[in-house]
Order: sequence, then structure tokens, then C-alpha cells
Amino acid sequence: MTSHREIRADHDRTSIVVYQAYPDAIAEVALERQRFGPPFSLNRMTWIKPSFLWLMERSNWGLKSGQERILAVRIRREGWEAALALGVLTAFEPAAHGTPERWSRAFEEAAVHIQWDPERSLRGQALAHDSIQVGLGRTVIGRYVDEWILSIEDLSERVRKIRKLLDAGRADQATRLLPRESVYPVPTGLMRRLGM
Repeated sequence: MTSHREIRADHDRTSIVVYQAYPDAIAEVALERQRFGPPFSLNRMTWIKPSFLWLMERSNWGLKSGQERILAVRIRREGWEAALALGVLTAFEPAAHGTPERWSRAFEEAAVHIQWDPERSLRGQALAHDSIQVGLGRTVIGRYVDEWILSIEDLSERVRKIRKLLDAGRADQATRLLPRESVYPVPTGLMRRLGM
């Protein structure tokens, strides 16, 4: 493990914001209902990410096909931590899993997948610490949709503004529009499971 792992997020005492990018059809329903509904699928893994800039890198600032709408989904902290507690890392790590066989079995059966990737700067460069993304499997998505979500906000317009400022070389102004993220206090009991 070469880089430092931490969860940075917009969070408060009871909630945490995760980001997702979707096409218009899914985003419109989610915003109107304040929860996901068809054409959103409960039958395939959905990935949630607490890092805004990581999602900007992934969605190319909302320019990728099918990822044009950037949603900030505020969920209950107990839901977030329940997902982490069910998570299995997407790659074998001796400290977290013991043996490759144990990891392989756990990964096959896991309701939640945990992946670490280099965090990104405003300009998309990889940083020295890793950012988490959490894949919610079919057995957990229903809880995410029905129990954990507190609100869904459309950040697409803000993303376009930030992108325009960046293109114009006004990084300072762009930075001021970023969501505020700080280190999330991961319960000690979860740290080894998450490879932290």
C-alpha cells in the first residue's frame, strides 16, 4: 500500500454526502421524488463516492455520455457505516484478508465492494492519498434507496460553472465553488476491513 487512505467528505453529525453521475432520465426522477426510481435499476451494483473531485475526474466534469447530471445524495451516517461494515476490498490485501482464498470467498459473497483510487486535484492530477468508492450490490441497494437517502440535489449547473472557470484559467474562483470536504472519522473497528 503506497498511498495514504482516508475518507474525505461533506458530512455532519448525522449525514454524509455521496456523489453519483447519471443521464437525464434517472436524474429527473430522483430529483422529483427525492429517491431513485425507474429507470434506475435495483438489480445492478451502484457506486457511491464521497469525493466530489474524484467523480469529476470519472465523469469528465459531466461531459461523459450517460454521466451528464451530477447528483449530491445526502444519506444517513448509519447507512454509510452499515455499507462500509459489509464491504470487501476489490483486491486482496494480507492485513485485511489473511489469505487470497479467504479474500476470494469473501469477495464473491460480498454485498458491498470497496475500492480505493488516487484522489484527484482540481485539474485531475492524482494526489498522494486515496479516495474511497463504495459499490452497493443488489441486496443493499433497496436500503440505500428506501432508508438511507435524506435528500438529492442537482449539482450539474455548479459543475458547469466550475468547468468554465477552470477553462478560463480562474482556478481560485473555481475552488471557491467546490463542496467543503473534511476527513470523515471512520470507526476504529472498520479500519482494517477497509484496508486503512
